[in-house]
Amino acid sequence: MIWKTILLAVLLVILLGMIWLASGGMEKLEQMGFWGNSPENSQEFQKPAETPAPETEGGSSETGNYDKETALQEAEKLAVQYDYDGALEILNSVKGADQDADLSSRIAEYELQKTNLVPTSPQAVTHVFFHSLVVDPERGFAHPEDPLTAGFCQWMTTVDEFNAMLEQMYARGYVLVDLHDLAEKTTDANGAVHLTPKEILLPPGKSPFVLSLDDLSYYHSYDGRGIASKMVLDEEGKPTCEYITPEGETVTGSYDCVPLLDDFLEEHPDFSYKGAKGTIALTGYNGILGYRTDSDYKNRRDLSADQAAWLEAHPDFDWEKECEEAKKVAEAIKADGWNFASHTWGHIKVGEECSLERLQTDTERWLQEVAPLIGGTDTIIFAHGQDLAAWNEDYGASAKVQYLQSKGFDFFCNVDSTQYFVQMGDNYLRMGRRNLDGYRLWEAVYGGNDKLSDLFNASEVIDPKRPTDPALYAL
Repeated sequence: MIWKTILLAVLLVILLGMIWLASGGMEKLEQMGFWGNSPENSQEFQKPAETPAPETEGGSSETGNYDKETALQEAEKLAVQYDYDGALEILNSVKGADQDADLSSRIAEYELQKTNLVPTSPQAVTHVFFHSLVVDPERGFAHPEDPLTAGFCQWMTTVDEFNAMLEQMYARGYVLVDLHDLAEKTTDANGAVHLTPKEILLPPGKSPFVLSLDDLSYYHSYDGRGIASKMVLDEEGKPTCEYITPEGETVTGSYDCVPLLDDFLEEHPDFSYKGAKGTIALTGYNGILGYRTDSDYKNRRDLSADQAAWLEAHPDFDWEKECEEAKKVAEAIKADGWNFASHTWGHIKVGEECSLERLQTDTERWLQEVAPLIGGTDTIIFAHGQDLAAWNEDYGASAKVQYLQSKGFDFFCNVDSTQYFVQMGDNYLRMGRRNLDGYRLWEAVYGGNDKLSDLFNASEVIDPKRPTDPALYAL
């Protein structure tokens, strides 16, 4: 009788436990802090399991991969770059976020900041660009009798000028946005691409801008001019530069726009909208990023004097290995937040003097030799500042535009000295760019034609080591 009584009691306990579990008992244990939940959630019960917790835009109440402290840290990284939806999604993914005072307070803070954002249309976004930077002005601008000196004075910006521009633009509230932030790109059932304008949402007092770089190929003509020699990866796999000193020593560091902008954003993350950086426009005729990936180096034909001399100085050159290294560096640059664009293979003029056939030949070679190394692109930035139609012409009607669209290009950029130039069609975005180079600086400071005053004070930016001879800046 005793054993039967004990067995009956055990069965009764098991039955009551099963009923309790079925009614949500396990959920209550979790809410009270059992099974590894953070102690902050154990002070009071949450809503019953059968009542779904509220969701917020861009987030979910379901358990995510973040604990409370990690969620707060990661959300702050996104919020400081104006990605409030992403920040809210992380915070709301923490179990019991609506019952935690710290999480609830931060969610309310981000929701308020989000409601205060001010929209900017694509037509009110300026686009600036640079060439490779001069590290040593005494080498870059030396020898006035050299025909290339005038070109360097006009086209190039020095490292000190670049850094000063970033500082002043940051102080004035400029925020870097990606070119693709300006349009929503979709593809319909027939495979046709469509672009619709997309506003940039930033706090009051902030102004979005786009940045691009031309000719990041480190041409042979740059050798000995106090400019970096190639892009490489540092010990952590991040993109940086190789530079050859006047003494012939090869060193690595922040000697050009890519690592310098990365350094600036490390200190000022709020200078970037959702992690945006810039677009790098590449030619192909001397290779890319300082690597000699042009197939002429492999085939040893149609070589320029510079190319032949370089090959003679590098008897162990391996074209396949060179391409492999270039691709690895390009992948790291993209992982770092940068995009790539075509700058035409031969740095050609695409205007009226260029036939459709020549554009096609040049584009096909770029697609064969450069696109595979960078993973392709939908953006083309025209060399020499040219474009495929006048500003008041139907851009989409151009045979050249239609050809480039058939090759996957949807974003088209020229050079325009005005503050804003943006046109959008159903299947293209056309944007003008402003050259922040020696020519514009000299004109602003000495030529009585300041087109940079909305960005920075040119007289405070211009490098004192830059030559001032007007003949060097005469176009």
